[in-house]
Amino acid sequence: MNLSSFGYLIKEGFKNIWSNRMMSLASIGVLISCLVLTGSALLLSVNVSTVVDSVGGSNVTTVYLKEDMSRLDSVYIGKDLEKVNNVSEVTFYSKDEAILEFKESLGEEVFVNMQEKNPLPDAYKVVMEDLSLYDQTVQEILKVDGVDTVDSRKDVADKLTSLNTLVTMMSFWIILALAIISLFIISNTIRMTMFSHRFEISIMKSVGATNRFVRVPFIIEGIIIGIVSAGLSIGALTLLYDAVSKAIEGFLPSFKCIPFEDVMWFIIISFISAGVVVGALGSFLSIRKYLKREGNEILGW
Repeated sequence: MNLSSFGYLIKEGFKNIWSNRMMSLASIGVLISCLVLTGSALLLSVNVSTVVDSVGGSNVTTVYLKEDMSRLDSVYIGKDLEKVNNVSEVTFYSKDEAILEFKESLGEEVFVNMQEKNPLPDAYKVVMEDLSLYDQTVQEILKVDGVDTVDSRKDVADKLTSLNTLVTMMSFWIILALAIISLFIISNTIRMTMFSHRFEISIMKSVGATNRFVRVPFIIEGIIIGIVSAGLSIGALTLLYDAVSKAIEGFLPSFKCIPFEDVMWFIIISFISAGVVVGALGSFLSIRKYLKREGNEILGW
């Protein structure tokens, strides 16, 4: 296929969109809706994952050491805890710090009869990388010589892990469903275009036009619909995310949504790629059955 032929086919792709503009506009509108909803699901998933990670990072588990451990022994125990798989951070928490916190929260009068004795053990604050491995990590910590007990946060860990998994699965199924809907709509649009051009297709097939020559304008039409939809969707999603982020942060000042700039290029590349793939695939599938027929068969004669 030479350059002039390819230019003609691209021109025909644009011509097809204009001649069937109402259906093309409908396809663009539906694809924009699907892409915006898909992008919203992705951004929701990213924000929830970020929140889960931040909460998980602050979800500190306290590891209590056995009584009467010397400070040197405590240091060695800390080194052993750092070697445990899935442990990302280990911070020493002395019994002196612990008693001061208790006094501040409960009041000095509660500790009057202790006669300056501190019954609390030394401890370590441990942060885990992956909360889904909480149980296994706790079992490994308890094996460390000198560790007495672990202040379990299993319920919190389970809830955070379940929330992250739920949002990820919901986002996946939403994206899959919307992709199928978009593919179906674009396929119908291309079928309508082909029906309106059935006489031209019949003539081209009758004079020996190759399947590729007949197919390319319709594939270009689908790609153009996908690219236009992707561009408009990116603009719409940017405005929507900005408005929703400001509303959420105004209602919950402590909550900070991730900046759109952090995921902007991922969204742009994903939307354009999705638009091109869905548009081209929808066109390819819808035209395939027509290319199996010859001139008069296309018209039903």
